[in-house]
Amino acid sequence: MTKNQENRLDVILEQQEKVVSMWLDYWKDFSGFDTVPFWVITSMLVVPLVIIYFKIDRTKAFQIGFYGFNIHTWFTYSDAIAMRTGHVYYPFQVIPVLPVNFALDASLVPVTFMLVYQWCINNNKNVFLYGVLTCVFFAFLFKPVMNAWDYIQLGNGMNFFYLFLNYLGILIMAIVITRIFLYFEKHPKKAGKTD
Repeated sequence: MTKNQENRLDVILEQQEKVVSMWLDYWKDFSGFDTVPFWVITSMLVVPLVIIYFKIDRTKAFQIGFYGFNIHTWFTYSDAIAMRTGHVYYPFQVIPVLPVNFALDASLVPVTFMLVYQWCINNNKNVFLYGVLTCVFFAFLFKPVMNAWDYIQLGNGMNFFYLFLNYLGILIMAIVITRIFLYFEKHPKKAGKTD
């Protein structure tokens, strides 16, 4: 590493430490244990996990969980990018040092998509169609309510239609990746052998 690169990295890391400290102070003042938003967001984290524990079809738990993990992963990545670029930010957090809304990214959104996915595969319904309806729900109903209550803020030209497109992209990736792995599972090929 050159001296110039090392110096610039040191400045970035120093600023990052200051920002983390500022977020912790902000969280204590506006988002701590003694606030209503903390408990609202905590319920968005805990309640869906309790529901999926009792409602998941255990005969298809791996498939449903894999799909949900895809939703979680891609949503977390996109949320982190949106937060870092100032397109989306969350004035209230459960865990202030995470650059995303942990309750949404790790629980509420993936669990909702998992339950929709489970219902579709168990009732022979179109996963994409009902997934799109779930995207519509989050982008045009749930997020605007969160916005009205100041649980999410949009900036730098972000709007709810762009959020919908983001959800739609995540849905498509999760469906495609899950189907690829289901295909691999149903068409096993031993390592090192070709057809």
